[in-house]
Amino acid sequence: MNSPKFKIHSSSKIYGTSVIGKDTVILENVILGYPEHKILMEILKQNIEIEDFDFPGCTIGQNSIIRIGSTIFSNVNTGKNLKTGHNVMIRENTEIGNDVLIGTNVIIDGHVNIGNNVNIQGNVYIPTNVVIEDSVFIGPCAVLVNDKYPIRKKYELKGPVLRKGASIGANATLLPDVEIGEGAMVAGGALVTKSVPSWKLAIGAPARIRELPKDLCELNEI
Repeated sequence: MNSPKFKIHSSSKIYGTSVIGKDTVILENVILGYPEHKILMEILKQNIEIEDFDFPGCTIGQNSIIRIGSTIFSNVNTGKNLKTGHNVMIRENTEIGNDVLIGTNVIIDGHVNIGNNVNIQGNVYIPTNVVIEDSVFIGPCAVLVNDKYPIRKKYELKGPVLRKGASIGANATLLPDVEIGEGAMVAGGALVTKSVPSWKLAIGAPARIRELPKDLCELNEI
């Protein structure tokens, strides 16, 4: 750990060479810098305690709040003003920008890039190899998918790409390798099987592309 003026609850655990920014608050039962799989396997191989192994932790930007029960793995870097709900999990090799909200029970399964001013509501699932650009909104219980043929066939895992200012409605499902264009909207409950052009609306299951109402043709203010 390396930073003044942060607050860490005594029940929390911090592993590796984690860095916590100024004025950040870490609440009860949070785990920071938990070793990713390959590091954990090496620790087990050497039969030593996690605390005795030198490995990269995570970096949490200044003025952040990490709420109860959240786990952030090694090699995660966040910008300033990160706010999490309870029981969030952010796995390894994830980059997160400034002013990001990650809601309760969200799972980010690693190797994900998230921009600035992003709002991810509760119970969202984000798999590996996803890109989320600035000012994106993802509604509660949305699911992103990166595997076209689960366990049946080899496939290079490709998650969705969400371009600047896209909005994803509650309970929407985005299938692998789709792109949600800048300013596009995905309606609640939609099943998106194909890419959505910029400033269009995807609605239904499977989703159909419609014109976005003129009064919705503006970037999100998050």
